[in-house]
Amino acid sequence: MADEIKISPSQEDYLERILFIREKNSIVRVTDLAVEMNISKPSVNKAISNLKAQGLVSQEKYGLLNLTVEGEKLAKEIERRHITVKKFLHELLKVDEETAEKEACLIEHCVSLETIEKLSSYLAKQLP
Repeated sequence: MADEIKISPSQEDYLERILFIREKNSIVRVTDLAVEMNISKPSVNKAISNLKAQGLVSQEKYGLLNLTVEGEKLAKEIERRHITVKKFLHELLKVDEETAEKEACLIEHCVSLETIEKLSSYLAKQLP
């Protein structure tokens, strides 16, 4: 994660979900995000306002959401942490996939970049 930007785990989840939806649908609307995260549109709007204030998200006039360059960079790092932790849990420790997914979501927020790098290196050596 970029050293100069400090965001909450909840904000990290929003960035990660925006990236996920965009990769799946090419566009992201507040409604899409609310459905994906199973939360209300007003909650999404409030979170998006905070992310816009931090320069991580932009929003078009009729509601399409976009990640800024910095938001994209951060979202991809969050996604990488998630994938690394999930892969460790599921593929190496043999935790069932659903549990690995849920727990990766929790762990990804509190693991340092150093730990992720070492975990990623370890996985590369252990898995084909």
